[in-house]
Formats: sequence, structure tokens, C-alpha cells
Amino acid sequence: MISRRHALGLIAAIPLVPARALANVSYQRSEFRDDLSKRFFDLGTVGTFVAYKVDDYLIIASDKVRSGEGRLPASTFKIPNSVIALETGVVEDPDKDVFKWDGVTRSIEAWNKDHTLRSAIAASAVPVYQEIARRIGPERMQKYLELFEYGNRDIGGGIDQFWLTGALRIDPIQQIDFLDRLRRGVLPVSKRSQELTRDILPVTKVGDATIRAKSGLLGAEQGKPSLGWMVGWAEKGSQQTVFAMNMDCKNQDQIAARMTVVQQCLADIVAI
Repeated sequence: MISRRHALGLIAAIPLVPARALANVSYQRSEFRDDLSKRFFDLGTVGTFVAYKVDDYLIIASDKVRSGEGRLPASTFKIPNSVIALETGVVEDPDKDVFKWDGVTRSIEAWNKDHTLRSAIAASAVPVYQEIARRIGPERMQKYLELFEYGNRDIGGGIDQFWLTGALRIDPIQQIDFLDRLRRGVLPVSKRSQELTRDILPVTKVGDATIRAKSGLLGAEQGKPSLGWMVGWAEKGSQQTVFAMNMDCKNQDQIAARMTVVQQCLADIVAI
């Protein structure tokens, strides 16, 4: 019997030919839902939504092309960066270790203060995570991206820029593969590092459902938004659904709508 990890791995390999993403894995329980694309159309943009309904062993995608296209992860990379920081000891305690503000005033006010790991991920404080990446260093960073099989595993472009403007690329299926292993606590690192990372993920409550998710936005710090992400998983009773969404973001309304789109799509597939 094929394991869930193996099945997701097979699916994650397919985007090497993006137009064939998911196309040849119907026996793995996958389906396309064109109606999900309407959620992006209604916002005047384009995007993709992919979900893995764990109990049903079912992957649902809004399209056959964009779902398999690799893109810069932006601040969704704060999830693996947190795991690596905890595993390497760069951060010992996510609530007590303090990263002092460097005194540089930035356009995002929440970044202009001291942060712990928990507050930094909540504020999506890029400067804090850039400092974390520098302390981890290229050698250890490369090692863990290989261990995690994270996207294309390419840290070219600078140790504090590779996920923002550099060479790292990841597609929604690969995001789900990584997140599902973190959710289950089966990444090749300590249970503690995974538990603490799960615990600091921002939480949104929707009725009796809980969504643990991290946003991402390319160009946010330059005031030139271009791509928005939202990745994580939803829990409703015993039902769990891992998801990844990205969409083109050209205005504030679209940026603000990322979580709304995710909630709409999760409701559409009866995951919340």
C-alpha cells in the first residue's frame, strides 16, 4: 500500500512538467474543481488553491497548471526557517529569546520593535528572520532544506534573501507535502522543534474550525506587492485539511483578501 508521504511525493514530482501537474495521479485520489477559480476571478485576479483532505486521502486543486508552478515562497518560508532555528539552537525558547530591533525604521510599523520568535512570525517580521537565517548560515540552511526536500532547495541569491528575491522556488503541492509532514511531526528533526513551530503558527478561528496558517507577500517591504501566499492546515473536529494558496496581488484589497479566499475555498470543499 502506498503511504501518504509517498503519494504526496509522487504528486510533488509532477510539476517538473507544470501542465501535467496532478494529471496522471487520479488513482491517488485527486480532483480538479474549476469552480474554485471563481474565487480569484471575483477579486479581479488569478491564483491557485490546492488542498489535501487527510482523512479522505484526497487532493483537490483549482487548476492543472498554476498548482504545479514553483514560485518564491516569501514569508511562508518563516515556517521552515523557524523549525531550523529551533533545531540548530539559534533560538532556544520562542517566547524568551529576544531579537533586538536594529533601529532602522521600516514602512511596516510592527517590524520596528524587539521581537521573540512567536511575535516575529505573527508580525511576519522579515528583518528578524533575515537575522535568523544569517545566524543559521548557508551550510546548515542548505543541509536542512535538503533534509526537508523543500521546493527546489536552492539558496542562491544571499543567505538573507534567497526566499524573497533569490533562487528558492516552491509550488503549492510541495508546500502541502512539507506542511503535512510538519503537521504530523515526521520531519527529520526533533519532535520539540516541530511542536514549537506548530504552536507559534498564527491561528484563525472560523466557527468550530481552527486554521493554522502563514501568509506571504512578495515585494511587501518595497511597497511593490506582486504575489500573495497563504499556507497551512485547517482542523474541524477530527477532520484535517492541509492547503496552499497563491494569487497575484496588485492592490491592498487583494492583499487583505488572502485569508478570505482560503476560507471560501475551504468552505467550498467542506473542510470548514
